[in-house]
Amino acid sequence: MQAPPPPPKTIPPPQSVVATGRRVVPAPPKPPQPASLDRRVRSRASSGEVPNTAPKRNAIQPPVVSTTPPQQNDHEQPLAKESPVAVLLRVVQGVQASIFDAPEWMISLVFHVVVLLVLALLTTSTETVGRIVITMQQGEVDGDLDADLSEFDLDPVEMPDAEIEDDFEDTQLNDQVFDLDTTIDLASLSPSMNVMAMDVAKVLDASGASGLIDEPRNMFAGRSGPMKQRLLRAAGGTKETEEAVKLGLEWLRRNQLKNGSWSLSGPYAHGARAENQVSATAMAMLAFMGAGSTHRGGKYKTVLWKAVRWLVKQQDRQGFMAARSGEHEKMYSQAQAMIALCELYAMNGDSWIRPYAQSACDFACEAQSREGGWRYRPRFDSDTSVTGWFLVGLKSGEAAGLDVDRYVFPRVDGYLDTVQEKGATDYYPGGYAYRIGEAASPSMTAEGILCRQYLGWRRNTPGMRSGLTALQQNHPINPRERDVYYWYYATQALHHFGGPVWKKWNDTLKVELPASQERKGAERGSWSPARDAWGIYAGRLYTTCFSLYCLEVYYRHMPIYTPEEIMAEDELDDV
Repeated sequence: MQAPPPPPKTIPPPQSVVATGRRVVPAPPKPPQPASLDRRVRSRASSGEVPNTAPKRNAIQPPVVSTTPPQQNDHEQPLAKESPVAVLLRVVQGVQASIFDAPEWMISLVFHVVVLLVLALLTTSTETVGRIVITMQQGEVDGDLDADLSEFDLDPVEMPDAEIEDDFEDTQLNDQVFDLDTTIDLASLSPSMNVMAMDVAKVLDASGASGLIDEPRNMFAGRSGPMKQRLLRAAGGTKETEEAVKLGLEWLRRNQLKNGSWSLSGPYAHGARAENQVSATAMAMLAFMGAGSTHRGGKYKTVLWKAVRWLVKQQDRQGFMAARSGEHEKMYSQAQAMIALCELYAMNGDSWIRPYAQSACDFACEAQSREGGWRYRPRFDSDTSVTGWFLVGLKSGEAAGLDVDRYVFPRVDGYLDTVQEKGATDYYPGGYAYRIGEAASPSMTAEGILCRQYLGWRRNTPGMRSGLTALQQNHPINPRERDVYYWYYATQALHHFGGPVWKKWNDTLKVELPASQERKGAERGSWSPARDAWGIYAGRLYTTCFSLYCLEVYYRHMPIYTPEEIMAEDELDDV
């Protein structure tokens, strides 16, 4: 493409200069025409700054240089810079015209001022002329956008591991010791757990989107420090559950690949049938972060630093990270990776992660279907399983202070209305189906209720208590019928709900999961995928990560409902 023609000259013709005195001085010569402007895109990689490779949601046409000169009023002079020689000549000529009438001290003063002026001009001249009016506008893009913008792609700057080890300080204890023998009053946690739900009708009046969290990062405030210990005791965690978490994280650490990622298919025994490194890496990261580590602090900071460096390299300009995953796994992987980036940014506010997490949220908002959810293809259709992952990811982004379209959440609420069971049944009162028109199932009911909790349903909303009670009574944790996907969502929903129904569920959870963990050999710390509903397809890393999420539930997310609300409603039910 040829460069646009230069703007018309804005330098007026020379004016006659008449000095007061004895003689008339001619005008100075016209300054030379300045060099043409050359705007180029320069890389910031040399500055040491981690570049922002986040995609733009709308293509922007190159700047257009206006050919219309800026208008000037009668009292405005052209903003042109004269050359130092021209300025000096004009000043000297003026001095000559009045030198015979000036006293000696004035001559000396003028001489020194002229010298200083010349020096200043020589050191600050920018060789610019006039004013350039830049006009930018959005428009349609012809052809392949990726090809047109490929020259602007900048790879993230990799930092050696040694630098990270020296610069980052542990902000958390590597091995926290918990006193789990002391009982704790739930009401004492109220100030830190004050995360009241909002009505869906208030969503559009909220800042950004529906907010269940009083402060942006309270959603993850219980993962470390004294609050972790208090939540663990209050919600029913034990020394055995924490020991199982430590063993599981060590197994994940041992199986991290050299490039920082994890694999669903190995190098351990009983891997998945299909490879999916993005999903495996995101799931492993979530397990480490759930226990309190980040890439800047905690026992596993080096593990997470290597992992996040690998993960962000997978992101394209549209925010998508799962291009290499299978067709039916792409959106699952994308949502899991979004959750990992949003949680990591929320936990420590590291600024270089923000553009990657924001791009993932932007992609999620753009990919929402007309039905209100997500499925295998962006903007095409919906199912409850994929929708749950994207909703949790966007809620994590919102909690991290990222920009999330506030209209996304009411549309998710509308989709859940279409898959909720309208008639009461023995097993699924108010249950949820995988897709519109299908029958309700335990896993989709647990996932649907958890989504409703994050969308603002109050604890006494009709259908929540009956649905969770039915799950606990009719589909409790059974080691002979393993389904860690169902356990993962039911454990979260019941933990947020609290009360007797959660206690009954947890009484089994805290015993059965540690008991079924591998305790010997190379797979020590993992959970076997044998006999799991989806383990034969997803493999050992999948069953291990989901089991860890269940055992971290006591502190992984701050409870949605306050202890006072739980106790007051349970007392009314007992009357």
